[in-house]
Amino acid sequence: MKLMCLAACALAALAFAPAAGAEGQPQDEPKAEGGKGAPRQAEESQQDRMRRCAHEAKEKELKGEERRSFMSACLHR
Repeated sequence: MKLMCLAACALAALAFAPAAGAEGQPQDEPKAEGGKGAPRQAEESQQDRMRRCAHEAKEKELKGEERRSFMSACLHR
């Protein structure tokens, strides 16, 4: 009985060993909606693009349809 318990513990330890040892290794990045993947730090986030485009539109003093067209084009660059 002790031998079976010891064998079960050893198998459990081996089964969980790779998961415990992988803590310091980089993981695959989770996919965002649309399958494009999560943005990397070097890429500009959607919120940052929105801020930049809004700032540019304000500097150009765009209003109404001109601003909407500019924002759409700017956000999809």
